[in-house]
Amino acid sequence: MTPERPAGEKAVADDLARREDPYNVTQASRIYFLPNLMTAGNLFCGFMAIVECIQARLAETSPTLEYHNATNADHYRYAVWFIFGAAGFDALDGRLARMGGRESLFGAEFDSLADVVSFGMAPALLMFYLIISPTQGYEWFRNVGWFIGFVYLLCAAMRLARFNVIMNPFLRPGRKESAKDFVGLPVPAAASTVASLVLLLLKLEESDRSIKNWALTLPFLMLLVAMLMVSTVRYPSGKNVDMQTQTRLRPFILILAAIGLLVFYKEVAVFGLCLSYIFFGLFRYFRRGRPSLMEVPAPKPAKRV
Repeated sequence: MTPERPAGEKAVADDLARREDPYNVTQASRIYFLPNLMTAGNLFCGFMAIVECIQARLAETSPTLEYHNATNADHYRYAVWFIFGAAGFDALDGRLARMGGRESLFGAEFDSLADVVSFGMAPALLMFYLIISPTQGYEWFRNVGWFIGFVYLLCAAMRLARFNVIMNPFLRPGRKESAKDFVGLPVPAAASTVASLVLLLLKLEESDRSIKNWALTLPFLMLLVAMLMVSTVRYPSGKNVDMQTQTRLRPFILILAAIGLLVFYKEVAVFGLCLSYIFFGLFRYFRRGRPSLMEVPAPKPAKRV
């Protein structure tokens, strides 16, 4: 006969059991300060990116071609940097939650809602207002720009919803999805591709260089980015990278080369790195064959004693 635990130890054990149960009401709705503060920062950056897109449009229609003492190009750049800022906050919130063991269903849902704004709505406006707009030399872009922007937003929202379903502990009790790969192009990577393309277009405009000969590829590129978000193409995740992560000589040299390109070529290098990430996943996908959506072996049935 096991001795009865003291009341204090029993209360601690019960609290730990409730914490391990993700569908305990208290645990599921916990609002941990630091991770959710980062998510709030993500949402703020997304909101400000949308505001800058609207102000860029107002600057285009202003008689002075300025709004709040900034040109439309300035406002688009601000929007891009806000999107990059949102990506930074998005990386921090999950990392802080995992480091402190403070993950909750509330945090996951809050993060997805913030991502829809920062990596869905804001890039969609950049597409409609700048990337796929008559400013690229084709008037009929006005008729397709809004539709492609909506398709991108729709795919981003569906990608986030699918991610929440795959990671739902109710569907896979006692197991966690591997952090090694993402299923589908992550929405921050898709938004970064759109944002880096905006920086490249603005740089070309400053240099009085036109991409009219290549402008017809922009709608297809944006559709490709949108479709990859809801695909089963797997992309490498950086969730496990920390100060203790080891690497081999070749990847280390490639990382240093990428940093050098970013320093010297900036806009072109950022867009090139984003495209490299996209096509790396595609290359690996076609090389290895089509993987399933949830590549986790089914649990073995318990043996009868």
